[in-house]
Amino acid sequence: MMGTKEKVEKIFNRSIASKQVHEAILFLENRDGDFSVAFEYGGKTIDTPIYTASVGKLFTTTCILILQERKRLLLDNLVADYFDKNELDGLHKFKGVDYSHKLRLADLLFQTSGLPDYEAEGGVIERAIKEDFSISTSELIAITKTLKPHFEPIGKKAYYSDLNFQLLGEIIERITQRPLEEVFRTYIFEPLGLASTYVPVGEDFIPNVFYKNQSLCRPKLMMSLRGGGNAVTTSRELMKFLKAFFNGAFFPQSLFEKLSTYRKLQIAMGPVYYGGGYMQIPLRTVMTLFMGKGELLGHSGSTGCFAFYYPHKDLFFVGDLNQMAKPGLPIRLLMKLAVSLK
Repeated sequence: MMGTKEKVEKIFNRSIASKQVHEAILFLENRDGDFSVAFEYGGKTIDTPIYTASVGKLFTTTCILILQERKRLLLDNLVADYFDKNELDGLHKFKGVDYSHKLRLADLLFQTSGLPDYEAEGGVIERAIKEDFSISTSELIAITKTLKPHFEPIGKKAYYSDLNFQLLGEIIERITQRPLEEVFRTYIFEPLGLASTYVPVGEDFIPNVFYKNQSLCRPKLMMSLRGGGNAVTTSRELMKFLKAFFNGAFFPQSLFEKLSTYRKLQIAMGPVYYGGGYMQIPLRTVMTLFMGKGELLGHSGSTGCFAFYYPHKDLFFVGDLNQMAKPGLPIRLLMKLAVSLK
């Protein structure tokens, strides 16, 4: 690993030179932890609370797969099996055909439902920049019903929609008859000893997030967007979870063979593909001038949080750039890091 720390530090320093990055943390380790480095900026450390945003989808994915291993569900189960008929009526109408009651759990997990995204297309993010508000899954479904689906859900295409995971969160609650914060704690946080990781409720602390130069506090909204990712953690504990996720602590590693069917997401998502509950970023692409090797596996969030595994070098990257206005910053940072470590 000689020279790795210096390479990483140089690239990290370039990233935080952006005027829109006010605080940042990058934590890098190999599988055994005998190589471990962290780079901090703006007072943020590996023990500073960070808001996961969509990185929390990895928690939802974990619970869905655990429930599958325990025979509580199948990915081929219909989404409609867990909802009243009128809840889903008209959710997915494409070219005159209503697919609402044909959607499977797999369509949600693999982002192949074709459902539009209430955040980007339904105005939720625009509203969130202006104000804090609570919103229910029923309201999110209602917003989505006013939008046009992008394709029929036959598994050939992928489109990133937060409703997919919001619905999975609801399904987890309905199967277990327990609130999502309790399921996550019982299935993930407590077994790993993650004392500083939680799904916020009530008066729980939620970190502020930056939108350009504004520091925003949005506890009501963050407590609403549950299955889509709303946990609070630290980089130290996120690292522990990421290693457990990819090392088979929750489900057999052989399951990744079924999860690793990747489909390109919409143009707005850049170079990102989606598999069974997590992102894939190929590194041998035009963006890296075909100089990269392998792939990055994990998830990023709209607020700048990230958690990725780089199998080619057996390295794990977690951290946060905390900037809603530039959600692609972590992806570019990690691609540059991976290419430099080839």
